[in-house]
Amino acid sequence: MKPKRQRILLLIICAFIFSLNGCLTLPVQESLPTYTVNGSTYYALIPLCESRKIAWHYDTFSRTVDLTKANHKIFLRILDNLVLVDGKAIFISQPVDIYDGAVVVPLEFKQKVIDSLFKAEIKVSRRGKFPLTKIKKVVIDAGHGAHDPGAIGITGLREKDVNLDIANRLAALLKAEGVTVVMTRNTDKFIPLSNRAALANNSRADLFVSIHSNASRARNLNGFEIYYVGTNVNDIKRAEFAARTARLNIDNSCLASRDLELKAILWDLLYASDRAESIELSRNICREIDNRTDSRIIGIKGARFEVLRGARMPAVLVETGFLSNAREEGLLRSSSYREKIAEGILEGIRSYVQSLQ
Repeated sequence: MKPKRQRILLLIICAFIFSLNGCLTLPVQESLPTYTVNGSTYYALIPLCESRKIAWHYDTFSRTVDLTKANHKIFLRILDNLVLVDGKAIFISQPVDIYDGAVVVPLEFKQKVIDSLFKAEIKVSRRGKFPLTKIKKVVIDAGHGAHDPGAIGITGLREKDVNLDIANRLAALLKAEGVTVVMTRNTDKFIPLSNRAALANNSRADLFVSIHSNASRARNLNGFEIYYVGTNVNDIKRAEFAARTARLNIDNSCLASRDLELKAILWDLLYASDRAESIELSRNICREIDNRTDSRIIGIKGARFEVLRGARMPAVLVETGFLSNAREEGLLRSSSYREKIAEGILEGIRSYVQSLQ
């Protein structure tokens, strides 16, 4: 990149940052570990988070950090100058780094983000069921349909019918919570896989949940499991493709709209963040299904499924049970059991939302 273009781009980024944050906040005087890295002041991230009661998670594989508190979610990556704050990109002059084996963040990040957002403890009411206020729209994908029956059970139960029934039940439960629901199909029709992901992306949903039922040649195999987009999926290629073909949902996004490289960086950050959230959602759904049924919980797995690769939001594919297993086919034939599955997914989403507070 030419020096003149770099200066112009930096001015655009700075203008974008100030439009999001206003004036810089004054430093907060706290007794926290600080370091000098390349001539700049850095804070140890974990003590900083603990002082503000901010939940944190560090993924050693992707070298990314998720910070959550109240309605705020922050995503950053080691050696990157771009951070995501509630889905909005913020540029910091010095990158997030590692010092003496600990994640450290520059003073600028502390001032612009931590001091600005977390000045006081935010109390959350725990009375009754936790509301799904953070989730506005969910896409529910009933797998297969029409000429594609999916798996077929020992006694003839068709996966496409099971999937659609559970999807409709889940939709009704979510709507009762005030959530807008988009169905990839609500009747017995066939929708190509690419169209399902495209529908989710065009709707700008908060979550994508694909409902399926499993099958195996081993008739004794049984259990409930969930898939998220695996780490073997090349996020850089996905990000480069999205940078060329998709619009970033960022207000006043002058920096991202004019520079393909920056857009790709932002998409890469978003995909890594979505994977982390998909894993968290998967864990919560498994936990709630375990609480409501005596089904064996296989757990969560990464996969390259097309509907997951194509989704540009946290996305999971739920395998509700094995139609090839006589006992589970019998359970999935039961309307009461299907209702339990739908309720478990709903409560898993609720627990996931609560974990973000």
